Amino acid sequence: MATDVNQYLGNPNLKKANVPVEFTKEQIQEYQKCMDDPVYFIQEYMKIVSLDEGLVPFKMYDFQKTMVNTFHDNRFTICKLPRQSGKSTTIIAYLLHFVLFNPNVNVAILANKSSTARDILGRLQLGYEHLPKWLQQGVISWNKGSLDLENGSSILAASTSASAIRGGSYNIIFLDEFAYVPSTLAEEFFSSVYPTISSGKTTKVMIVSTPHGMNQFYKLWTDAQTKKNDYVPIEVHWSEVPGRDEVWKEETIRNTSQSQFNSEFECEFLGSIDTLIAPHKLKQMPYNEPIQSHADLDIFERPDEKKTYFLTADVSRGTSQDYSAFLVLDVTEMPYRVVAKYRNNEIKPLLFPQKIYEVAKAYNNCFVLVEVNDIGEQVANALQFDLEYDNLVMASMRGRAGQILGAGFSGGKAQLGVRTTKAVKRIGCSNLKQLIESDKLLIPDYDIMSELSTFIVKGSSFQADDGCTDDLVACLFIFAWAVDQTYFKELTDNDIRERMYKEQQNQLEQDMAPFGFVDNGLDNPHEQEEVDEYGNRWEPVKIRDHNSDW
Repeated sequence: MATDVNQYLGNPNLKKANVPVEFTKEQIQEYQKCMDDPVYFIQEYMKIVSLDEGLVPFKMYDFQKTMVNTFHDNRFTICKLPRQSGKSTTIIAYLLHFVLFNPNVNVAILANKSSTARDILGRLQLGYEHLPKWLQQGVISWNKGSLDLENGSSILAASTSASAIRGGSYNIIFLDEFAYVPSTLAEEFFSSVYPTISSGKTTKVMIVSTPHGMNQFYKLWTDAQTKKNDYVPIEVHWSEVPGRDEVWKEETIRNTSQSQFNSEFECEFLGSIDTLIAPHKLKQMPYNEPIQSHADLDIFERPDEKKTYFLTADVSRGTSQDYSAFLVLDVTEMPYRVVAKYRNNEIKPLLFPQKIYEVAKAYNNCFVLVEVNDIGEQVANALQFDLEYDNLVMASMRGRAGQILGAGFSGGKAQLGVRTTKAVKRIGCSNLKQLIESDKLLIPDYDIMSELSTFIVKGSSFQADDGCTDDLVACLFIFAWAVDQTYFKELTDNDIRERMYKEQQNQLEQDMAPFGFVDNGLDNPHEQEEVDEYGNRWEPVKIRDHNSDW
């Protein structure tokens, strides 16, 4: 038994630094064998806590052995595994081997919560405590959130964020349950920290998670399967875990739900429950990489002078959890297509109009519809009065009909944009669902699909799920509301309601002209009025002046 002077802080299971060890010939051979084969080391010396049996040796399943060998032989690994499959235990066993047999290496254990990361480190420390002394490295520091060994290796446990490991140099980054990291944090991590980490020649990145919607983990996994990135994908089916059969499946579904089982055990990327867009449709929607990306602007199709474009914008205050965004859509013919996307959570409202202006001008001076709730009105006014953009689409209130699109013809007051009222959102969401699910609107962008996968029922409306955003979806349902307006037909020479109806009626009356003409009376100097589809007469009114009282 080790004396107190050889123990770390009086812990009889831990050897302190700089304690000499006399190896036997057999121990030297065993040490070498453990160093060369992590699976052998884990099976022979790793101890874990079983709920039924307490402290027991870690007897690995076949898929866990495959995981360890894959980690060992590859730099980038991504694993999609069901709940309660021992994925975290497998990882920490490999990390323990890595720090024991590799000097001067740094390991980061990152999870969606810092408490979860510390718990993972705690299980690794438990395995370390039950190693024979001749396999241990002397302990320099032993804390809940970190571990330092005398061979110069260390482990840090923290939450997944850009600040957690910024400035450090790490040989392994382990991302646990990465699908459950809030989307804003996941994006920030990969954009600011990940490039510097992955630039080394030997650095390993290990991502392990159960699916949770179409988020950053979904993108990485999908790209790994199609070889768009360097990650080696590992997938484990629930039936590969011993003890799980059809009886177990039926019992689990009975005590949870079919949708929960599909997500947590079948590992399907179904998105959140009760999404606006049907989960099976979301699964079928492919995404493409933009042909050009610069300064938060993604281009999927370059401007074509023969085409008509429509831009919708959602304005934020420029805080980190809220994005200012806009989408450019090709509305020349159906199906409509998203051709450009902008999203930024730092741009200030004063600068956002200039960005809209530049892109709108490039896309043939396209029609622009701005959401004018809160500070959005400032953006619309800047476009109209400061930048003198001509194709800003207006809206006005008209009785029971609510807001309608127009160009200054209204019985009420016109505003430079649309307010997102309950009615606008309800109509927009309903139209958006029909457009996407009937393939009348094509969306090539991953970020939009990610938001759609977490845009769910909350109360009597739809909102982003907790920890998620819906700024791009807002641009979409504003567009979907607009295409249902009579004035949209006048702008684009297209009437989506009529087209959908005709398709459903087997294209009846194809020989008839699909669109009529609206006489605004401007050719008659004595009659400057317009009659809409309801028989109401509209007279031209002045555009709301930014210096006026209304």
